[in-house]
Formats: sequence, C-alpha cells, structure tokens
Amino acid sequence: MTAASLLLLALTMMLIVAAGTDVRARIIPNRLNLAIALLAPFWWWATGATGQTILLHLAFAGGALLLFGALFALGMMGGGDVKLITVLALWLPAPAMLSMLVWMAIGGGVLTIFMLALHALRRAPGRPEVPYGVAIVGATFVAMANDILTTQLA
Repeated sequence: MTAASLLLLALTMMLIVAAGTDVRARIIPNRLNLAIALLAPFWWWATGATGQTILLHLAFAGGALLLFGALFALGMMGGGDVKLITVLALWLPAPAMLSMLVWMAIGGGVLTIFMLALHALRRAPGRPEVPYGVAIVGATFVAMANDILTTQLA
C-alpha cells in the first residue's frame, strides 16, 4: 500500500469519526481537525504537490476559514464544521473542493429539512441542531470518489 493510500485511509477513518461524533454529541473535536490538518503536508509530499499547489491549498483553506467563519459569527454554522471545511481544503484539489462545497450545500439542505421535520414531529422546543458535519463528510466522500473514479488508468 502506498503512502498516499494510507493517508487517504486515515483521512477516511477520521471523517467517519467526525460524522459520528457530530451525530452523537453535535461536536467535531478540535484534536480531530488538528490531526487532519497535520497530516496534510504528508499528503502533499505523498502526491508530489508543487509549491504552487500547496499555496493554492493554503489559499483555499484561508478563504474557507474567512467565509465559513463569518457564517459561524452569524450563528449559522458550528465552529467544528468551519474547522473541518478549512482543514479539508488542505487536502482536496481546487476542483474537488468546489465540488465538495456544492454537494455539502445540497446534502446540508436535505439534512436540515429532515431535522426540521423531525423536530416538528417531536414538538421539541427551540431550534433543532443540525449535525452538519454529516453533510460535510458525505460531500467530501463524493468529491474524493469522483476524483478516484474519473482518474485514467493508462
């Protein structure tokens, strides 16, 4: 198994944990986001990323932090979600990151509607908490799978 494959496996496992903890406790642990971030340079090395590519990853991560950090400040998104999107920008190439954001918005919308309906059926007080990490993780898997499935073998 190559270093890149092992890193993708590690990322996959960490994303599954992120989704699971978000469903159970509505939290994505900081140390999990930190671990994903700290493995990104190894991913860059394993995939032969150029300096320009690394700068693009850092720029996307900075842009994600600003954009989604603003949504957090407005109370529209959780802090763990913002950090997860930001660290994923360190891994995903620009086209896959953009694809992930589109799928995240679609999946997050469906998930929010489901959670609103469930909240109403239960006649629960207050606003429902949406485990948006599930949408982020699902969208990341779609973007990763698309990248893997559309790679030419020869």
